[in-house]
Amino acid sequence: MQKNYIDQKVLVQWLIDSDEPWTRYRTYVDLLQLPVDDPDVVRAREEMLAHPQVQELLATAGSWPGYALKRHNDARHPLYAFSTLADFGIRYDDPGLRPAVKKVLAHQSTEGAFQTQVRLYKQFGGLDGEYWTWMACDAPTLTYALLAMGMEGDSRVQQAADHLLSQVQENGWRCTSAPELGTFHGPGRREDPCPIANVYALKVLSLRAEWVSSEAAQRGTETLLWHWEHQGERKMYLFGIGTDFRKLKYPFVWYDILHVTDVLSRFPFVYDDPRFQEIVRSITGQADGDGRYTATSMYRAWKGWSFADKKWPSPWLTFLVLRIQKRISTN
Repeated sequence: MQKNYIDQKVLVQWLIDSDEPWTRYRTYVDLLQLPVDDPDVVRAREEMLAHPQVQELLATAGSWPGYALKRHNDARHPLYAFSTLADFGIRYDDPGLRPAVKKVLAHQSTEGAFQTQVRLYKQFGGLDGEYWTWMACDAPTLTYALLAMGMEGDSRVQQAADHLLSQVQENGWRCTSAPELGTFHGPGRREDPCPIANVYALKVLSLRAEWVSSEAAQRGTETLLWHWEHQGERKMYLFGIGTDFRKLKYPFVWYDILHVTDVLSRFPFVYDDPRFQEIVRSITGQADGDGRYTATSMYRAWKGWSFADKKWPSPWLTFLVLRIQKRISTN
């Protein structure tokens, strides 16, 4: 037991000593739970905001809408610059982000969901061309980013979150989209839940304290746990759980084990579920001899980041796993 404690301490120190200010910042805040005005926290945050890679992300977010989204796992789209900046701890009022946030807020549907410019194709049952619209696999990501960036008091963001909550069905979130898209839906049964839609929706719910133990949260988490339990039986909307799913990958764009587990770990009521515990073991079993984690898959658009390097351990990926473990151990 003592050795494990020492190893954990050494591992955290490795994160603090890394050249990634976003990793240092979140380690101080999430693992060591230092106050935001602690000198080390303030310094790490300042270095994060000034870092060239973060500045590049801010510029990408500022190009919103960028270009019409053709596929929702397009990791280079500004949508995922927003969500990654939110993961790092960037706030809406940080230098360089306000113009981007203003652009997102300018396109909100009458239902409440924030819109993305999407390329639609008539053969999928709807319109043809580029449209400002929303789907269950894009709108929640914008809502998550805005909430995580500190905009929970904005009525427009509250409306978007409330709309998302209203979309939940008895089996979680399904493949839904704006009314003007008509019969459009993804490649699956209409009555099935969409795995990635549940991941995105749960991220939003995790940021509202009153929703963490809600019936909606329980339905969404059960959908993901059920999918794991029945992984060998069938896919839902082409989402399967196999070798690729188990590969460690960041940023959180699509349906993979680290993304799913990070989201599930935000809901303490799943910690005693054997299915959740099995998922966690599938991740921790990928640690090297020093307890560090290396990407086993990567998005080419993110080449140059440690979490997109399959040769060397990534401080950020290691932090993400340690944070999952800390959430579980401190509950």
